[in-house]
Amino acid sequence: MIACALFAGIPPAASAQPKRLLSPTASRVLLLDASGNTLFERDSDEAHPPASLVKLMTLYLAYEDLEAGQVGWEEPVTVSANAARTPRFRMGLRAGETVAFGVLLQAVAIASANDAATAVAERLGRSEESFVTRMNVKAGGLGLAATHFANAHGLPDPGQRSTAHDLALLTGRLLHDHPAARIVLGSQSFLYRGQVYSRRISLFQDPGGVELLKTGFTNEAGYNLAVVAWHGGREFLIVVLGAHSRARSYLDARAVLRYGFGEGALEDDPPTISSRPSPKAARSARTGKRPAVQQARR
Repeated sequence: MIACALFAGIPPAASAQPKRLLSPTASRVLLLDASGNTLFERDSDEAHPPASLVKLMTLYLAYEDLEAGQVGWEEPVTVSANAARTPRFRMGLRAGETVAFGVLLQAVAIASANDAATAVAERLGRSEESFVTRMNVKAGGLGLAATHFANAHGLPDPGQRSTAHDLALLTGRLLHDHPAARIVLGSQSFLYRGQVYSRRISLFQDPGGVELLKTGFTNEAGYNLAVVAWHGGREFLIVVLGAHSRARSYLDARAVLRYGFGEGALEDDPPTISSRPSPKAARSARTGKRPAVQQARR
């Protein structure tokens, strides 16, 4: 587990003191160790559209309600017309159908499905608007001073903003306060309507030790990434914002993580995409008992 110090609060990014040359291409980058020390940063307190990293807060509130007994993992949720109309990336939810709440969470975490995020928001907040209000109240309570949410999925909105620093703090608090979320964020596939949805992400195999991640993309934001990795008995958290391609975001994350591991920077070799499933995918998805999710795509 990442140390509680990381989840309780992250020191200012200005504490970074790079020891070797490191030049990621993303516009905002932050690397933290388990104690919350900044090992590397680039403009991590500058505003940037969070894209689907917004879903980390959607997951935070979902697990909060699961643990409080306000909703059940197997509870059927009726999909509204509004949720079914949410633009891509989508699961193709149909208005009027019922989907287990846990499957919606898997779709949010693994497939980064916007329609599933809207359905979760409407189940927990009765409307997406009231859920977004709750998101912003929680953001204030967690100390995300530079963050404002406008929706539950991350599609572009002029009122939606965050920073690498705030998103690292949110990721840390999610994993500390609701450790069951590690299972869905570390999974690579899940089952819906008899179809297996899988995400094939090289970082789960290279570098070794990547435990979980969340991706995000819009034309406005570029390619965003939040990653937690374990290496040599130490855990690291990295946020990459504004990379120019998905492959470039993976390369930046690999280089920065290896910098944190003490292995120096990585050359610009293309990432290898692997479809090998994670061993965690075999666990069953249940929330009160560290819900095991089956993983997903994107």
